Amino acid sequence: MVFALLLGISVAGNSDAGATSACAIYVLNGGDNSVSVIDGATNAVTTTIPVGTNPFAVAVSPAGTIYVANNDSNSVSVIDGTTNAVTTTIPVGTNPYGVAVSPSGTIYVTNKDDNSVSVINGTTNTVMATVPVGNGPSGVAVSPSGTIYVTLLGDFLVSVIDGTTNTVTTTIPVGRYPFAVAISPVGTIYVPNYADNSVSVIDGTTNTVTTTIPVGTNPFAVSISPAGAIYVANNIGNSVSVIDGTTNTVTATVPVGAAPYGIAVSPSGTIYATSSGDNSVSVIDGTTNTVMATVPVGAGPLGIVASCRPPSPTVEAFVAGNGRSVEVRGQNFPPSITVTITLGSFTLGTTSTGPDGVFDTMFPTIDCAAASGTLAATAGAATAATNVTLTPCSTPVAPVAPVFTG
Repeated sequence: MVFALLLGISVAGNSDAGATSACAIYVLNGGDNSVSVIDGATNAVTTTIPVGTNPFAVAVSPAGTIYVANNDSNSVSVIDGTTNAVTTTIPVGTNPYGVAVSPSGTIYVTNKDDNSVSVINGTTNTVMATVPVGNGPSGVAVSPSGTIYVTLLGDFLVSVIDGTTNTVTTTIPVGRYPFAVAISPVGTIYVPNYADNSVSVIDGTTNTVTTTIPVGTNPFAVSISPAGAIYVANNIGNSVSVIDGTTNTVTATVPVGAAPYGIAVSPSGTIYATSSGDNSVSVIDGTTNTVMATVPVGAGPLGIVASCRPPSPTVEAFVAGNGRSVEVRGQNFPPSITVTITLGSFTLGTTSTGPDGVFDTMFPTIDCAAASGTLAATAGAATAATNVTLTPCSTPVAPVAPVFTG
């Protein structure tokens, strides 16, 4: 999973197979210095967060913290993803244009007018290094291995930064005015070239351009789905180009609102594109490649990111047919992990989840006289509990609504 970049064209969070992640979509409103938060289930704005002046780019950490680069304030607003409140503001360089978060939680901010990248410690929220790069650093993305890729508007290059030494190790020629960059699950880098109406495809192993893909007019932002499909927001073309990551060919073009600037993809494959020309977000079905909703937001929406978390684990129990056994079912747990099952003070035993995070296990030795209380399933940090009553033993009893404890 890659956490990146200019205009918040990234996703964060993992979804277990067969489960739907709960997503909040963060939209930067450059015209009114705020962030709209959209509920990914209802496509409705749930709150608006004041931030710095001209918020331009956004990214989310693995822990769910939101980082907003305020272009005219020369700062980064840090938003608690649980409370949706700004917890601190970090000074950075001049005209912060892009932001990305590494898998380990380090934040990288491109300072377009300083020709540098600020490196922020995600624990202390302080700048711990400044990396000189070329002219007009814009987009930024971090690979799973911690290598940083920065597009240079003034040089038509991509700088490659070693995440351990914070030094530039090489530069890669691309097209004209590369505003953004994204990295696929297999490590391929995609760079939209605004003035060339194309996308440069870079081999992440050799750091060389392997092909160039024609797209719509003035491609500005790019995002990649967990399945490897590439989505490019064509700013003047008022469209999103869909690229097959295997063949590197455009398979569809989706009309969206006026002047799309930012694009993001959720773990389930839903695409969100900001339309700065009509103050809205287009919600695209990733299966049909059609717009299924349009969400009004603030003035001049630019960057966007989907912050998603797996659904909470659940557990339930039923009396089994012989009257002295209990069947316990759980879902939304981590895959292929040992789960300990307890009922009140009695430990029923252990079981294991499958690759989909689900288990369904029979425990045949339950004492029916003590078969009431809190049923709990624990697997590492993942815990679910619900109150059950399983007496008399011969009567199947459905559990009450689960009470989530982790």
